[in-house]
Amino acid sequence: MKFMNRREFIHDSAALSALLAGLNQMPVQGKEKAKAVKKSDVNDQLRIAVVGVNGRGKEHVSGFAGRPDCVVATICDADEAVIGEAMRIAEKKQHKTPKFEQDIRKVMEDKTIDIVSIATPNHWHALAAIWAMQAGKDVYVEKPVSHNISEGRRIVETARMLNRICQTGTQIRSSTGVREAMDFLHSGELGKVQVSRGLCYKTRNSIGKVDGPQEPPKTMNYDLWCGPAPFKPPHRKTEHGTVHYDWHWFWDYGNGDLGNQGIHQMDVARWGLGKNELAKSVISVGGRFGYVDDGQTANTQICVFDYGDSELIFEVRGLKTDPYKNARVGNVFHCAEGYLVLGSYEGAIAFDPNGQVIKKFGGGGDHFSNFLQAVRSRKMEDLHADILEGHLSSALCHLGNISYRLGKPQPFSQKSHAFGDDKEAYETLARMEQHLKTNSVPLDQTSYQVGRKLAFDPKSERLVHDKEADAMLTREYRKGFEIS
Repeated sequence: MKFMNRREFIHDSAALSALLAGLNQMPVQGKEKAKAVKKSDVNDQLRIAVVGVNGRGKEHVSGFAGRPDCVVATICDADEAVIGEAMRIAEKKQHKTPKFEQDIRKVMEDKTIDIVSIATPNHWHALAAIWAMQAGKDVYVEKPVSHNISEGRRIVETARMLNRICQTGTQIRSSTGVREAMDFLHSGELGKVQVSRGLCYKTRNSIGKVDGPQEPPKTMNYDLWCGPAPFKPPHRKTEHGTVHYDWHWFWDYGNGDLGNQGIHQMDVARWGLGKNELAKSVISVGGRFGYVDDGQTANTQICVFDYGDSELIFEVRGLKTDPYKNARVGNVFHCAEGYLVLGSYEGAIAFDPNGQVIKKFGGGGDHFSNFLQAVRSRKMEDLHADILEGHLSSALCHLGNISYRLGKPQPFSQKSHAFGDDKEAYETLARMEQHLKTNSVPLDQTSYQVGRKLAFDPKSERLVHDKEADAMLTREYRKGFEIS
């Protein structure tokens, strides 16, 4: 089948508005299929294809399989050697064996598939989601929803134009405890949120070094695995399946821990601020400390986002560390009359200025159920994590990485002026330096990357007067895998 590219259906926001207005007159397969799945069809099983099952994708299979209203009909992965556990999970829970497809394009051509659930590496997220929606399917796509800012916006445009349901895999948004905590925060009982802080303190060991390019697994269709990314051999260990995970630390495929684990906490940080657009500016500092390996992304990073009336600060630490206000992977909201700490996916605690507990919030949720509910209702408003939320939070991570990658090295021994008069940012930098000292990083002999401060226009989603940075809003795509 021929997949539409962006130029075939939209050139600018005016064109999008016209298309949306005339959608009822368009013979679009996606719109016809949207009508076919109704809330009353509770006894009809939705047929789901899960794409990418070596990691998080197994949770997708487990989350969908065994429900009375859906069936995992197809499992797709570029490496046939990794599908065994996903197959076993599906067979055990639903007593039906899914079909295996190695080529994602065949999944898109299968008219019996209603939903595509995507847990591929990051560089495939946007293209897979767009292809699926153009083929008339609804989409659950893992975080970050994009590999760069431009393609994230294109997923949103596609979902809106074709009236598809598209859920972001930030499952924390379906936690009842977290939702109650956000309602409490937005009620103003703690006063205005002044600084929203996201934390990704997650130990990441060295991935080691290899002597030159490596051979991909023989069971993998490596051309398909690369997809939109450059076709070049992996430069990391391929035994024991590390080629399937260590892509996170390479810019061609991943976005570092800022866009891996960190995107969950970035999403909550923005949610807590109540901001439905990107920041006015960003600056990021950090580096890869504690070991020398083949990884490219930062394992220690600070990003500072200016929202004008408030600030979002994000911290990544890949070496062993103490928590900040009892949170390692979580969020802290500093407010005028106290603070809120979210340290897990199931709850949060509100404190007064003296550190006394005001209120606790707890309770989990089912993100897959929320998605299926919206597929039945055809109302994107029913989604806890609509694709627009995923795009905005993913884009913040991408902005931080653009700043970092355009930075210059500076010795730790030299006084920093990177953050102007921002006391919170300097306090964060001081804690980062102490963290590195604790991990025996010799700061007097070490430099860190001081990123370029980027001015950003949230309405156009473009950098202001910075062509070099603007070019990093997108990427070059291989022929046959274009998003253009």
